[in-house]
Amino acid sequence: MKLLNELLGTRYPIIQGGMANIADGAFAAACSNAGALGVIAAGGMRSAGQLRQEIAICKAHTSNPFGVNIMLMHPLADEFAQVVAEQKVPVVTTGAGNPGKYMAGWKAAGIKVIPVVAAAVLAKHLARSGADAIIAEGTESGGHVGDMTTMALVPQVVDAVDLPVIAAGGIADGRQFAAALALGACGVQVGTCLLVAQECPIHQNYKVALLKAKDSDTVVTGRTVGAPVRILKNRMSREYLRREKAGADRMELEQYTLGSLRRAVLEGDTDSGSLMAGQVAGMLHEIRPASEILDQLWRDTAVRIGQMSDWTFVKEVAKC
Repeated sequence: MKLLNELLGTRYPIIQGGMANIADGAFAAACSNAGALGVIAAGGMRSAGQLRQEIAICKAHTSNPFGVNIMLMHPLADEFAQVVAEQKVPVVTTGAGNPGKYMAGWKAAGIKVIPVVAAAVLAKHLARSGADAIIAEGTESGGHVGDMTTMALVPQVVDAVDLPVIAAGGIADGRQFAAALALGACGVQVGTCLLVAQECPIHQNYKVALLKAKDSDTVVTGRTVGAPVRILKNRMSREYLRREKAGADRMELEQYTLGSLRRAVLEGDTDSGSLMAGQVAGMLHEIRPASEILDQLWRDTAVRIGQMSDWTFVKEVAKC
């Protein structure tokens, strides 16, 4: 099996998650320079011009491959799709929809297309549409989530498609990375562990909240109204869940979340802001450069794989 870095031309088989309102051009460039595929998130952008500007910033700060993430339900998705084709962005990752109508234009521009999925059935459909690889994202991840866990989802997607599969959701150290490879993935996408990178542009209050988080300090809001989002527990999440349990509809619940991510990211509002984070938030202990986070993640993966190969029971199984 070829690892993801051979497909992408990166140092490590790692993609930086496209986190809306967080992953700007400078941050993507920092992650690309640190050995991953840095990804600019178009999800929180308000114009095609803003995306062009962030792509220009990224290109000015790195000569390494990078990508753009497009949420296909975004009202400007058509314009964003045209921008990445014009700019010949090396990789596009997509979510919340089917990128089929953009495939011809993107392929003509030499772009690799890697959709994010939360179910094997969608992965099969996207493979037929011309995807180059698939990101299988489990419910452990931060932000918008599906129902299946990474452990259950990844092998089923691997079996469903004849494409490279990247595991995402619940990956922050070498043990989890090694497990993803054992499940059949060729690499991983990580987001939460990079929120505490020095280069990550979120407010310091947000980072401090992540460092204080324990293993059970995330919660999924919005499942009953078809808008599940994993965030850190705070006053907003408690009020949201209280109203959700009482039967509030989606429109009423959106009053809690409208602009809440931007308040968390830009203003450091940890009470009413939406602090998107995955279940690995409890594994974050310090703020470090992205290069250190990614290097340790990869080195620890290699160590863990080496340790497993030395286990007596593994050698016994290999004899059978």
